[in-house]
Amino acid sequence: MTCILRRFATLSLPLVFGLATSAALAAAHPGKGDAQPVSGPGYRFESGGWTYVHLQGDAAQIGFEHGQLLADQIADLVHVIQVETLHSTHRNWEFYRQASRTMLWPHIDAEYQQELEGIAKGVESKGVKLDVWDIVALNGGIELPQYYVPWLDKREHAANAPRILPEGRCSAFIATGSYTKDGKIVIAHNNWSSYAEGSRWTVIFDIEPEHGHRILMDGEPGVITSQDDFGVNDAGILITETTITQFEGWNPEGKPEFVRSRKALEYAGSIDDYVRIIEDGNNGGYANDWLIGDRKTGEIAYLELGLKNTPLWRSKDGYFISSNFARDPQLMKTETPDFDPDNLSHSENARRVTWEKKMSQSRGRIDTELAEKFLADHDDSYTGKSGADERSLCGHVDAVKDGVPEWDWGPYYPGGAVTGKVSDSDLAGKMSLIAHAGHPCGEDFLAAPFLAAHPEYSYLKPILKDMKSGPWTTFTAGERWFSDKSVLLSKPQPVGAF
Repeated sequence: MTCILRRFATLSLPLVFGLATSAALAAAHPGKGDAQPVSGPGYRFESGGWTYVHLQGDAAQIGFEHGQLLADQIADLVHVIQVETLHSTHRNWEFYRQASRTMLWPHIDAEYQQELEGIAKGVESKGVKLDVWDIVALNGGIELPQYYVPWLDKREHAANAPRILPEGRCSAFIATGSYTKDGKIVIAHNNWSSYAEGSRWTVIFDIEPEHGHRILMDGEPGVITSQDDFGVNDAGILITETTITQFEGWNPEGKPEFVRSRKALEYAGSIDDYVRIIEDGNNGGYANDWLIGDRKTGEIAYLELGLKNTPLWRSKDGYFISSNFARDPQLMKTETPDFDPDNLSHSENARRVTWEKKMSQSRGRIDTELAEKFLADHDDSYTGKSGADERSLCGHVDAVKDGVPEWDWGPYYPGGAVTGKVSDSDLAGKMSLIAHAGHPCGEDFLAAPFLAAHPEYSYLKPILKDMKSGPWTTFTAGERWFSDKSVLLSKPQPVGAF
């Protein structure tokens, strides 16, 4: 059964106003024993291994609240990205700051420039020494090292350039019609990343912007989009994606993916809107297979967003699965030339086989509870056995002696499934999703024994930490946790600004 961590309590309006006028609440954002001053209506609380963050206002205000509320976590994640990118690309942080200034910034919409500047100012107000170029480099933490750098190395004929392969990230599906229990949309996704990054990929953002639609999504501290891309908006749009493995392509005149994906979720009111916005100014960075649903119509779609090829499939009665494999023959030929769709020992293809089997076997029964079980699954379709590895939907590459060579993840690399998220049409109608921090299967990752057993990863010691598995937890836009009363309100209340 789905574990809903919190029980909602109903407060009378006079009590709500009484709480709002207390000196403690007037001076602090709601937190679970972690009240800190914040300018504006933003607030945060901790639950189920996640940090829930509410942001509200114009772009600059949303950014400032973000930076204030997550200042320490943002500095910590910047350090993680610095360590990982230096090791994988042999490029230092100043390179990425400069690329952010010259390659990304000129192509970022003014609205999101203001939000990024706001994050930097919010962080600075808390005494953290980061500027806007650090924040932009953090937001480009996938597309710069894995897409821009290989393009640049090839263009400059860089000597002794490291081999860089875009990592496969995530297992996901979306289903509707006769495949789901109630005929409505069900969507699910687990994020695959390094454990160093994934153990910090545990923020639930509730963003109430001045323009566009309200958003509920998972994400990382300091990043304006979900980045692993699971979210819903108040127009009834549900989205997720998985990375197209071994992709090659970059357009230096294009718009950053982290801007396009945020803008699409914020402004799309239909599948057509989402596709149009995310394709506009496509730079090829962080090329993904997008799963999109519209609860208003029950329709789902699959957009394979390459740079040169962007085919779209749609259905009102069916499913789409995704696990880092390319689908379109022309895209495979021109943009993923090293991808072998017939090698069933590879992670992306083995998980594709598993997904197809589960969809077929579960037709008419798929709901959020079954989706949670899928994301926790350890079946290996290639060996026919059950065991956590690189081919299971809930991936554990740290348990694999061969690693994942097609992503350049070495033997026993500390990476795999780091979170799980599910939603459906009814939850999306309430602006809700269900999220699991850590391996969806429930297993913990402990850093100290891993590093002792694998000294080859000692460079990660400063950033690798335990990744504990939390419970499945339901989050809803507008939730507030009053730590002094231990009461959670399930809907926004007129309590004034914090």
